[in-house]
Formats: sequence, C-alpha cells, structure tokens
Amino acid sequence: MGCSGRPKGAILLGLLLLTLAEVVVGRFVVEKNSLRVISPDSIKGTHDSAIGNFGIPQYGGSMAGTVVYPRDNRKGCKNFDDSGISFKAKAGALPNFVLVDRGDCFFALKVWNAQNAGAAAVLVADDLDEPLITMDSPEEDGASARYIANITIPSALIDKSFGEKLKKAISGGDMVNVNLDWREAVPHPDDRVEYELWTNSNDECGVKCDMLMEFLKDFKGAAQVLEKGGYTQFTPHYITWYCPQAFTVSKQCKSQCLNHGRYCAPDPEQDFSTGYEGKDVVLENLRQLCVFRVANETKKPWVWWDYVTDFQIRCPMKKKKYNKECAEQVINSLGLDLKKIEKCMGDPEADSDNPVLKEEQDAQIGKGSRGDVTILPTLVVNNRQYRGKLEKGAVLKAICAGFEETTEPSVCLGGDVETNECLENNGGCWQDKAANITACKDTFRGRVCECPVVNGVQFKGDGYRIMRREKCTCPPGFKGDGANSCEDIDECKEKKACQCPECSCKNTWGSYECTCGGDLLYIRDHDTCISKTTEVKSAWTAVWIILIGLALAAGGAYLVYKHRLRSYMDSEIRAIMAQYMPLDSQNEVPNHVDEDRA
Repeated sequence: MGCSGRPKGAILLGLLLLTLAEVVVGRFVVEKNSLRVISPDSIKGTHDSAIGNFGIPQYGGSMAGTVVYPRDNRKGCKNFDDSGISFKAKAGALPNFVLVDRGDCFFALKVWNAQNAGAAAVLVADDLDEPLITMDSPEEDGASARYIANITIPSALIDKSFGEKLKKAISGGDMVNVNLDWREAVPHPDDRVEYELWTNSNDECGVKCDMLMEFLKDFKGAAQVLEKGGYTQFTPHYITWYCPQAFTVSKQCKSQCLNHGRYCAPDPEQDFSTGYEGKDVVLENLRQLCVFRVANETKKPWVWWDYVTDFQIRCPMKKKKYNKECAEQVINSLGLDLKKIEKCMGDPEADSDNPVLKEEQDAQIGKGSRGDVTILPTLVVNNRQYRGKLEKGAVLKAICAGFEETTEPSVCLGGDVETNECLENNGGCWQDKAANITACKDTFRGRVCECPVVNGVQFKGDGYRIMRREKCTCPPGFKGDGANSCEDIDECKEKKACQCPECSCKNTWGSYECTCGGDLLYIRDHDTCISKTTEVKSAWTAVWIILIGLALAAGGAYLVYKHRLRSYMDSEIRAIMAQYMPLDSQNEVPNHVDEDRA
C-alpha cells in the first residue's frame, strides 16, 4: 500500500494513464460567453469569459448586473458572512456580480461562498497572464461534494488585464454595470438539435457518477419526447484509453483492458484485489453502445435511455449484479434483438481492433469547433461542449438554445425554461383585446412579435402596429385552409385526371403525371391517349395538303400574273400602233408639216 492508502497497482496504472495523457497531444477548447461592459465609458466594450463547469449558466439568455469587489476575503476562500459582507441586491437594484481573485482554493468553493452571501454571478480574475481556461469542479471528496451539487449561479473566468481594469474602476468610485450573454454560446442554425453525451456505465466512481446516474433518470422523459418528435438527434459515447505497448502483458492492463490493451477503463474500486475490474466497465460500455446501434436500426433510438436507466436500477455494482446475465435480462425485457447486440460487440479477447470501440476513441479527438473530450461526463450540443451542472433544467436550457428562434418544441416552452414575457404588457406587441388576438409569441430566448393566423386569416404587418387581414389560400395542386395546413391533392386517387382506359396515373408534388402504354401518347388537354403511328400519318397528310395547297396557290397566281401581263402588253401595243396607223374608229389626224419643207 502507498501513502495514499490505495493499492500500488492502482497507483501504477494511474501513472501509466498520466504518462499516456502527456504523450497524446490533445486540443482542449474553452467554451466562452460574452461579457459586455455597459458603464463606465472608460472600459466600455465586449470581452471574452470562460464558462465555469459547475453551476447553471443561462444558456440562450443573458444577465445584467453590477460588479462588486469585496473589501475583504477577496479570493473568496472563506465564508463572507464571517466578515459581515452581503451581496444581496436592494429592491429595484440590479443584481450583484462578485469579482474575486484566483488562487488559494478551488474555483467552485469561491462561487459557493459568494452564492451563500447573495451573489447572482461570480467573475474570477486570473492571477496570470495566460489564455483563458475552463474552471472545473475539484476531485470528489466529502467536503466538496456537499457544495458542488448545490451551486446554482453562473460563473466565468476573466483574464488578468481585464480584471485589473474592473478593480481600478470600482476603486475609483465608478459603478460598473456589465451584461453576461450566453445567447450565442450554443449555435442555433435550424429546427433540429444534435447533441451527444459522453458517459460511463460505472456507478461506483463517486459524486460525479452519482450525479450522472441521477441526470440520466431525470432527463430520460424530456430526451425521449425530443427524440420521438424528431426535434433532436442524440448519440451516446463512452471514453476509453489504451494501455502503452510496453505494459500490455502486465496484470494491470490485463484486468482493465479488452482486446489486448487497446480499450481500457480504470478499476471501479481502485483496488485490483476485490470487486469489479476495469474491463468489466469497458465491456458494459460496449454493450450499451451496441444497444443504441441496434435500437437505432429499428428507428427507436430512444430505447437506449430505457436500457441505461433500467440497467442502473436492476444491475448496480453495489448489489453485485453488474454482469452479463443481468444485462441480458434488461435487453430481453425491452424486446431488443440480443443476437444482433452480441454480434455488434464482437470478440473482446481478440488481438485486433474492435470497430465500435475504435470509432469511439477516434471520436474523442476534437473536430471543428469542438475540442477533445477530456472531462467525464461531457455534453456536446450542436458541436459545442456544454459547461455547467449536469442537471435536467440546465441541460434542457442548453439544448433549447440550439433551436433556431421560434422553432423550439413545446418541451422548451414549459414553466421551467419559458420566459413568459408576453404576460407583461403583451410584450409590447400588437393585440386586439376585444377579439383576444395577439402578435406576441413566447420563445425560449424571449418574446417575438409575429403576425398571427386566426381561423384561416393571416394578419399582415410588423407585429407591433395595426395589421390588415388576408385570407390564406393554398397554391394550385394543394387543398386545405391555407393557414393551418395545405395538403398535396392526389389527383390520381381522387380521379381528377388520367381517366382514359389506357392512361396510367402517378401523383407528384403539387401535380400529377399521366403516361400511356405501348406506342400511345398522352394528350393532357383532352385526357386521352392516341397512337404515335397515327400521329405520324396524320402529320404526313397535313404536310401533303399544305404542299398541294401551296402548289395550287402558286399556279393560280401564275395565271393571274400571265393574264394581267398580256392585258398590259396589248394596251401598250395598241397605243403605239394608234400613233402610226389610226384605227377605223378614229378621225384622221391633220398634217401640219411646215410648207417650207415640202
């Protein structure tokens, strides 16, 4: 036994994992929110702050408050009540955000002490000139466990230089008003949220495991409602490590790893001599992954939530039921295909990669805006790592913040998360009190003024001023009231087209398509089929008729031309002859020849 009271084997494996962590260069992304200084003007502007990984950040929302810097206990490591300091805001005043210095105690303890003194939020000023880091909760022990789970206010780390500016302004007598903004902490591009939970089947790892198991039970209902409605796409993940090649034959690696050291988990009790082994945890993690895959193939991915919660209740380590037999009982009770799950799991003793677990290890590496997964449990929403307490209400807020505005499902508009701004002065939107019609619509992020549709009538306007009414209609090829629904008309089923005996009808979006068999051609205007051969013959007949008509017209024109030319020539000849040979019907023309020429 070592000085820590833990078996030497556990210490050895811990050193191996630590060595491995140092060898593998990861990319940890610090999740941030915006901190905007409203006053004074000397430091007015927007700054980054790193979200604490405990407490409840207001995802999708914002908080305004006044920054206060305590006159005593400035690192927040002691109870503020002992110094007679209270941060409770007076009636009608902005809430107080407490600024404390980093150092001497855990981040979470600073926040806990400030919360007990009435703070609405905590800003921790870094004591080093360095990039922002994530403030994580400490390793579980009896003392910290009592306050970590009860922290309910948000917190954030700010860099040293910004902290000094805040302190200088406060010491100079300025009122420092700031706004903490989490509205863009989670991307919200469309009407579906994709989120993943990095979890573990081990229920004997202390406070964090207890918190995780409690969360799974509490969040199960909301998760299944979101998944069944098609509002979310959920994926569970499980963290594993690999044993360094030089130690794969050691007792520690053999007891904690599958597939010859490729996939490992720490010993649940951190004692190799008793209880369950790390490889038992890896095996159950693999089983839970395959439960999700098989359930997903049957278009029921939400069954995973039923399995993990039922397994937790029926097969806990404390009752020595954390085994294959108990797991299979749960699988059978849920109607899942056990053979498919076993096939998915593969051979855990094989000296080769397991495709499912290999994929999980690859997924641990950060991609895009998401950093490496290094904290367990970890929730990722729309490719952004969630920071804060793993609690139903807090997580639901983060997921709801990932929906495009006004597309949130009803579960996001419950009393726990909805803003209900329309209740006060109708949110400043247009309304017709007599008809009980309003343009105010509550969303997860707050109210929006949006022209309503009432009984098939679409109101028009900007949502704030008086609006005109227009009857809603469906476009051609659709039926419905135009307001609540417009359904595609099935012209084929309703026999509105393609009624000729030879016609074959196929419905398309907003229209239809008719075809005829063999050498027949469909004529849409007459709803009939004609022979393509007949059409060719008719075409040639028309051509010949046109040609004959043209020939007759040309012949007629030639005859007319010839007749008119002959008439013109005759008249010209008669005129010439009349000058030299008078006709019988004309009088003699006198001769006026000059006598001198005779």
